[in-house]
Order: sequence, then structure tokens, then C-alpha cells
Amino acid sequence: MSLTPFLRAWRTTPLHDREVIDALVDQAHEAPSPELHAALTQWPGSYYWSDESDGRHLVLTRPISQARESWGVHTLLLIGVLITMTLAGCMFADALPGSIEVWTPAVLFRAFPSGLSFSLPLLAILFTHEMGHYITARRYQLSVSPPYFIPGLLPPWGIGTFGAFIRLRTIVNDRRQLLDVGAAGPIAGFAVALPILWYGLMKSQPWLSPIEHATPLPIGMVMAWGDGVAPLGDSLITWLARHATAASTPLKLHPIAVAGWFGMFVTMLNLLPMAQLDGGHIVYAASPRLHQRVARGIWILIMLLGWFWIGWLFWGFIVLMLSRGQLRHPPILDAYRPLPASRRWLLIASTLLFVLTFAPVPLVR
Repeated sequence: MSLTPFLRAWRTTPLHDREVIDALVDQAHEAPSPELHAALTQWPGSYYWSDESDGRHLVLTRPISQARESWGVHTLLLIGVLITMTLAGCMFADALPGSIEVWTPAVLFRAFPSGLSFSLPLLAILFTHEMGHYITARRYQLSVSPPYFIPGLLPPWGIGTFGAFIRLRTIVNDRRQLLDVGAAGPIAGFAVALPILWYGLMKSQPWLSPIEHATPLPIGMVMAWGDGVAPLGDSLITWLARHATAASTPLKLHPIAVAGWFGMFVTMLNLLPMAQLDGGHIVYAASPRLHQRVARGIWILIMLLGWFWIGWLFWGFIVLMLSRGQLRHPPILDAYRPLPASRRWLLIASTLLFVLTFAPVPLVR
């Protein structure tokens, strides 16, 4: 059934992966009418309503093609990151010595199960975060890749992974879509990271300093492996969780708690309101005009925080490089379309998550 009898005007934008139709609905069918409702049930794509100054619009999407995925690449990266994170987890669980020279096949085989207490929870957080983006993008029929998991360095230089990302291969329709896709990842990842952090803190033990460092550490949490120690800084959520679950501090974090802490850290990094990070998407969706001002202000702030933790300089450089020195957000198809009032809760929730997870000094000197 054709939709044209129910429309006053429409504009079709052909893209490489889909057609996007912005349709102004006739006033007689804005409710919508039973006839329009019946016609929409036969629409071969997705749609949603937009209330605008000239009336009610339908934003319709009709898929044209779907990219072929290189599932072999995604699978190999997933296996690779599971191995590297599990090796890091073995070190956090004191199942592997710090010296790689003594890592014989027999030692690795015995230690490997212990490392899963770190790798599986952190992988669950990363996977849920990326699938939040992926599922929301696919619901809007946007061309998007499955997650790419990036293996990383082992302690003391890393935790076995540099995180994960998905690649959006097409332009986003409007601010509603941008907000939904951008906010879905951090919210989903946080929902998994919080119980993992809570459970891990309950399993953590008081930190017993070696004799040569008998003076109590001025921090609440310690990530330890072999002879290595990394005092971790608090965000508001880790401070609250730690005081609700721990009888004494400082704590030597259980590998599950380390995974939960890094889950919060990843959520915070992604919510930084700059460029094409999730936080950048959210700020652009809220106000395209203010995006670059906010991005520049936050970038200057984290550069200043680099005095207390040098890692901020690294992340600031990465964001600047990926945005080609501009900290700008790429354009969207219909930036003029207003953000619906129903999405205000997403803006509030995303802002609250950033406040809860922001750690000014993630690693204490």
C-alpha cells in the first residue's frame, strides 16, 4: 500500500545503504489514522514520528543494501584479545610471575583458568558496550560493523586490551538517531560494569604493604601483579561502591574488581564530550552549535589534568589526532530536526554517568 495519499509533502534522500524519506503527514492522518497505521505496517523498513513547527513528520528508512562482514577478522581479534586479557588476569591473580622468561607452556596451562576471572568480566563489559551501539544502529537500519576488539600490552604497560570499537559506515539521519546510538553503549556497559565492580570489591582483600613500603598508602585501591603495584584513583561511583562494600582500605583488588574498575574507566573515556567519542555524539545531539566549544573546553581541562596523570596527555593526543586537530563532529543528514522531548532522559542519564565515572586522577603517583 502506498503512503502518498496520507502525505502533504515528502523528500527522498538516497544513500549508499538506504533511502531516507522525510514526509509531512496530512493533518487528517496525524493521529495516525487507522488507514495510515495499516499502511505503515506494510512499510519495508523502519520509521518514527517527529513533531515539528509545520506539523507531524514521518522519518522513514528503506534499506537498499547491506555490507558483507569479515567475520573471520572479528573472530580472530576476539580470540586474540581474550588470550591477552586472560594472561593479564593471570598476573593480577598472582598465577603468573612477572618475568616472561619463566612462562613455560605448563605454567601457562595451569595459570590460564585463573585469568578468566579478569578477562571474562571485562570482555562482557566491552562487548555489552559495543553491542549497545550496534543493536541501536541496526534498529535504525544504519550500516555498522560488528565490534573490533583490540589486543593490548600486558602489565605493567597495559591490561591486555586497548578496548573495542564499531565502525559506522554511513551518515546518521538526525539528532535523535545520533543520541540514541551514542548513549546506548555507555549505558549498557555501565549496567554490566556496576554489579561486576560491586562483586569484585566484596571479594577484594586489605592491601598488606611489603616491609620496605610499610607506610600506609594514601589511596583506596591497589592493582597488583607480581612485584608491580598500581594505586588506582577513585571516581564517584568507585568511591561509593568501595565504601559500601569494603570494611577497610586500601584494598588489593580482586581481578573481578580490576575488571569492574576498568569498565568504569572505559565508560568515562567514551563519555568525554569531544569529537566523535560517545560523549561528543551526545553533546552534538543536544546542541550542534555548542559542540565544539564544549569539546575545546574539555580538551584543555584534560591537558591540565595531565600534570597529575600523564595518561591524560596520551588520550588528549589520540582524540586530537583522530579528529584531525579540529575536535569537530561530522555532519548529520538533518541537523535542523529538533530533538524530541522523549529523549531528554537520555541526556540526563548520560550526564549523570559521566559525573559518576569521571576519575580526575585514574592512576595515583
